[in-house]
Amino acid sequence: MMVTVPKWLQMFYPSLEWEVKDGGNNVYLTFDDGPHPEITSKVLDILDEYNAKATFFCVADNVRKYPEVYQQIIERGHKTGNHSYHHLNGWKTKNKIYFDDVEQAAGLIESNLFRPPYGKITRHQIKTLKNRYRIIMWSVLTYDFRKSITPETCLQHALSGLNPGSIIVFHDSEKSAKNLFFALPEFLKQCKEKNLKVSSL
Repeated sequence: MMVTVPKWLQMFYPSLEWEVKDGGNNVYLTFDDGPHPEITSKVLDILDEYNAKATFFCVADNVRKYPEVYQQIIERGHKTGNHSYHHLNGWKTKNKIYFDDVEQAAGLIESNLFRPPYGKITRHQIKTLKNRYRIIMWSVLTYDFRKSITPETCLQHALSGLNPGSIIVFHDSEKSAKNLFFALPEFLKQCKEKNLKVSSL
């Protein structure tokens, strides 16, 4: 289980954004796979409580189902990013289908940020999409979606690479809820104690 991304892997894909250079004392909180009517709304309340901002990489089919939740994200001062329409795995999808899916998502998600589902994207897909998008990966993956880990372990993951400029991934989805709602407030508390500002990209 690779929680933090090794430097050699980051160097292997230099056109992807793994962290934010010269980010001052900011850490960058991101959520994947929403919006979800209950989970996302609760996440937004927690973020408000800690005066934190985040970037939500949305699956456009969920945006279609829950447009009012998507609007809440924007109205409450957060950013959104394209996470494709059908959450496609770039390694297993033909390029035309993949690009068409991302383009379809762009009809509902107005953003220059893109995160490939599962973090799986080919070099050709990168080359094509980087003309239009900042392709955002991560420094730390919390694995909040894994049923096999405890909420305490999820928190340890979130804090393991907590440095200025880090990009942290949680998921605003049902399968992540148990770990997410334990780890997120504690994570935000620790950021405050370390004088790190939680920001959107």
